[in-house]
Amino acid sequence: MNNLSVDHLTGIRDLTHEDIQLIFKMADSFKEVINRPIKKVPSLRDITIANLFFENSTRTRLSFELAEKRLSADIINFSASSSSVKKGETLIDTVNNILSMKVDMVVMRHPNPGAAQFLSQRISAKVINAGDGTHEHPTQALLDAYSIRESLGDVAGKKVVIVGDILHSRVALSNIYCLQKLGAEVMVCGPTTLIPKYIGDLGIRISHNLKEALNWCDVANMLRIQLERQEIKYFPSLREYSMLFGLNKQLLDSLDKRILIMHPGPINRGVEITSEVADSDQSIILNQVENGVAIRMAIIYLLASKIER
Repeated sequence: MNNLSVDHLTGIRDLTHEDIQLIFKMADSFKEVINRPIKKVPSLRDITIANLFFENSTRTRLSFELAEKRLSADIINFSASSSSVKKGETLIDTVNNILSMKVDMVVMRHPNPGAAQFLSQRISAKVINAGDGTHEHPTQALLDAYSIRESLGDVAGKKVVIVGDILHSRVALSNIYCLQKLGAEVMVCGPTTLIPKYIGDLGIRISHNLKEALNWCDVANMLRIQLERQEIKYFPSLREYSMLFGLNKQLLDSLDKRILIMHPGPINRGVEITSEVADSDQSIILNQVENGVAIRMAIIYLLASKIER
C-alpha cells in the first residue's frame, strides 16, 4: 500500500496500522534526506501550505515549517493573536479567506477539541491537526512511536508509561491510540486528580506510584504539567508534585533495568524531570525533535499526493 486510507490527518483514531507503517517507512527516507549536506527535495514545489496557529506554539510550528521548507512547498504563516479572529471573525471565514488564495493544505492548531475535524468536513484543502485543545496531537504521537521504534527496534510488545498531566494532555490520548495500534502495552501514571475517569475504558493500566510504573516499563514518556489549562488546583504545589511524580537521577539509577526517557516538550526542568535525567544517555528527547521533522515531512508528502489537480 502506497496511499494513506485517510484524506486528512485529524486524529490517530482514524489511521490504520498500515497507515502508520507507511508513514514510518516514508519518514525513514526523509530522515536520510535531512542528514544530507543538501537537506531539500523538490517534491512539493507546486504546493501551498497554510500554517494556522490559533494557540501559541514554538516547537510544533517550527517543526512543521521546517518540514514544509525541506519539501520545497510555499508557506503562509498565520497567527491568531494578530489576526481578524481577535475582531470576531469565525474560523470558517478566516480559513475561506486563506483558501481563496489557492492554498492546498492547512496545518492547524486550535484550542477547541474537534476543530480540525470540523474544518476538514467543510473545506477542500487537506487538513493536518497540529493539536486541538485537550483532544489529539497526532503528529506528536507518531514521532514518539517512531522514536521508540528507532531506539528499540519495534514498538510491538514494548511497555510504555505516560506520566503526568493526563487530564489536560492531547499528547497522552494520541499516544495511547497510536501505541495500542502498534501492539504496545500502555500505562498512565499520575495523581488521581490528573487522570480522567474515561481512561480506564481505553484498555490501559493505571498507576499512582511512579517507582512501580518505572519498574514495569521499557519507556517512560514524561509529560509537562499544563498549568495554563488548569482553572483550579489539582495538587497542593509543584514541589509536592515533583517529589511524588518527578523523575530524578537517583530514582532512575535505583531501577533494576535501563529504560528510555521521552518528553514531548517544552520541559519544566526540576518539576516533571531533572536536567540530569533530561540530558542523560537514557534520554531520547533530542531524537524526538529530529524525528518530528521527518515524520511531518512524511505526512505532508503522503497527503499532498492525494490533492486533485
